[in-house]
Amino acid sequence: MRYRVRHTTSLQYEGPVSLARMNLRLNPAPWPGQRLIDYHLDITPAPALVEEAAGPWIVNRHRISFAAPLARLTIESRFEVEVAPPSFALDMAVGSTVAQLRAAALSSGDLSAMSPASYLYASPLADDVAEIAEWAAPFFTPETPVIDAGEALMRAIHHEFRYDDEATDVRTPPREAFRQRRGVCQDFAHVMIVAARGAGIPAAYISGYLRTLPPAGQPRLIGADATHAWAALWCGEALGWVGFDPTNACLAASDHIFTAMGRDYADVAPVDGVFLGGGGQRVDVEVDVEPLD
Repeated sequence: MRYRVRHTTSLQYEGPVSLARMNLRLNPAPWPGQRLIDYHLDITPAPALVEEAAGPWIVNRHRISFAAPLARLTIESRFEVEVAPPSFALDMAVGSTVAQLRAAALSSGDLSAMSPASYLYASPLADDVAEIAEWAAPFFTPETPVIDAGEALMRAIHHEFRYDDEATDVRTPPREAFRQRRGVCQDFAHVMIVAARGAGIPAAYISGYLRTLPPAGQPRLIGADATHAWAALWCGEALGWVGFDPTNACLAASDHIFTAMGRDYADVAPVDGVFLGGGGQRVDVEVDVEPLD
């Protein structure tokens, strides 16, 4: 599938902001099966400084700063991308069992951003939660193929948790979302990550977009899409990282557009930063995912 994606973030400050510095993680990082065709970033007003760098995870980051006072800021990210169906669909038989994968992950000498070692342990927003690990333990018996364990966990979250965009916010810890069995895609991904890591399985947080289909007979609404999040489990050398979407109970495929991978949301947040002055801010986000095929 080929897509055109537009992501617009508008910030309105309550008062003049004398200094602002931000990280933008909107430019899709390289990922297997995905080809970025072009990318454009427009910022109004223009920042005094723009620095672009990769990392420290699977992330492309723009760091911007403003020297002149501002009351409003608009950030528009636009790109076209091709997403191929995942190749692992025909190779499930080569996947490792839970016991084999635990041993392989612990013995890996790879320290790159794609290494399973980077995603084995607790992280700032996906900390150790014993009750989540205990709840998920039956899915991760030693002889179970990791793909099967991941699918069972994903479907359990989808079945037991209710999507509720008023129940949580970006600061809600996985423990709270788990206890109330409510939240959004970020919460479901965090719960799955904590559960998998509790079983010794490397798990990562994926930020991106999801192709959404309008109801039958209805036109596609421009700008009505949203950013999306799902989890990825390392399934061994043969399969690598496999995406699991607990919000929709499906493996990540050609309807999922990858932007960045990190340990949790904090590593891949589309926009974050600090500002001096203003007193407060209002943030409006508009996303449009247009299929071109």
